[in-house]
Amino acid sequence: MADAMIAEYRSWLADNRRRSPHSVRAYVATAERLCDFLSEHLGQAIDRPALAKLTAADLRAFLAARRGDGLANRSTARELSAVRNFLRFALGEDAAIPALKGPRVQRSLPRPVDPEAVLALAGDAADSALQGWVGARDWAVLLLLYGCGLRVSEATGLTGDVLPLGQTLRVTGKRNKTRIVPLLDNVRAAIEGYLAVCPYPAAKGEPLFRGARGGPLSPALIRRTVQGARHRLGLSERTTPHALRHSFATHLLAGGADLRSLQELLGHASLSSTQVYTAVDTAMLLDEYLNSHPRAQ
Repeated sequence: MADAMIAEYRSWLADNRRRSPHSVRAYVATAERLCDFLSEHLGQAIDRPALAKLTAADLRAFLAARRGDGLANRSTARELSAVRNFLRFALGEDAAIPALKGPRVQRSLPRPVDPEAVLALAGDAADSALQGWVGARDWAVLLLLYGCGLRVSEATGLTGDVLPLGQTLRVTGKRNKTRIVPLLDNVRAAIEGYLAVCPYPAAKGEPLFRGARGGPLSPALIRRTVQGARHRLGLSERTTPHALRHSFATHLLAGGADLRSLQELLGHASLSSTQVYTAVDTAMLLDEYLNSHPRAQ
């Protein structure tokens, strides 16, 4: 019973909600954990009628068990959010879901990477590659993340359909939503330089960025490449591919970009996701003040 319901949930997430494969796996894993726990906790098979009878105490017991597995506050809050999402699917949007307050989570601010550090990171990644065309690829991808604010999955998901490159780039983001971002001259030159030496043709419908054996470039490989480069350069552990996207947003805001434009460029569904960068900009300004003003100390 639970297995069939979870299979429906998986299809609903992917087809109706257009969640990414990573999000689908995470949400489904939570649903499976919840049903397994409740089956033992309640001593019965879990179906929709059983879920409809859940109390706040039952959900607290589940979260307590998860905390016993070592979950921190932030992960526990995500787990509770995923539980609510599953229950809304199983019982309907208008169903009464037990009210349960999640743990308090302090929202951490994104840490932007200095532009010089971005270039050093990309240069080290390119210089450390075993093949010249792979180095050109890594240089182009990292400049694309910072220069256009792409998620790493968006960059690796580009295909030959974006060619020939122009002044803008059409990007497919979360939930298959597309957006148009400006393509800086140096980023375009980096991509064209990679294409000129890549041994695999960039045909329409085929991956633009290739792995060493010609398959699609994996986001995990870019993360490992950045990890190696930042260790060699002595950069912070927070210097990740996603931090380059954060840096794009923070530096644009500091340069005078308005929030609505930034929201469009980043592909955020909600303006609240973009507003976090105003706090980053304020924090950077305060740092400058404390470091520069003669009366700050």
